Amino acid sequence: RFQLTDIRNSAMKNAGNSAKRIVGVVGVALAGLSVIGAVIAAGRIETHSPYEGAASAVVDDKGALRVPADYQLAYRMLGSWAVAADDAPGSKEMHVVYASPGTIAAYRKDGHFPDGTVLVKEVFHTMTDSMTTGTVSSPGTLAGWFVMVKDDIGRFPENKLWGDGWGWAWFDATTPQKTTSTDYKTDCRSCHVPAQASDWIYTRGYPTLNR
Repeated sequence: RFQLTDIRNSAMKNAGNSAKRIVGVVGVALAGLSVIGAVIAAGRIETHSPYEGAASAVVDDKGALRVPADYQLAYRMLGSWAVAADDAPGSKEMHVVYASPGTIAAYRKDGHFPDGTVLVKEVFHTMTDSMTTGTVSSPGTLAGWFVMVKDDIGRFPENKLWGDGWGWAWFDATTPQKTTSTDYKTDCRSCHVPAQASDWIYTRGYPTLNR
């Protein structure tokens, strides 16, 4: 009798331990899935970037670029441009340019954009009104962004969006994660040719860079 009781108690104990182990494994698996789901939901699963700092959130390991999500808070404004309307008063576009942290201080120190510099240009359609100061244009609907990333070492020689020391890409307002640019030489560089002597950037339009 005592042997049967001992065997039964032992079997019940082992069954209980097995159940606990199964519950524990399932719990760990579910917790892992929850973490993965949270990371995916937050958009933080990314391929490894060859950059550190601000550029690491903009460039993946293939050289694909995207618009940084927090640039309006984390970056510093460089300046703005107004593009005159062709046949009406005021401006047809407003361009507002931001630079990644440390860019302005570095440029003021030695007159160069450091490797990893990120520049983001917002392009707005405008609203033009008569105001007490005269005819005034202000930003209206966002058309998109133009993003540039400084590359001093030629990280992506096979990627057609990289060259002349920069990564270049245009993004429509509806797709900040996917560029419509295919080749910087035909899609981007032509607008910057007059600024080639200043590293392809119209630095004269940004008083904060004055040394």
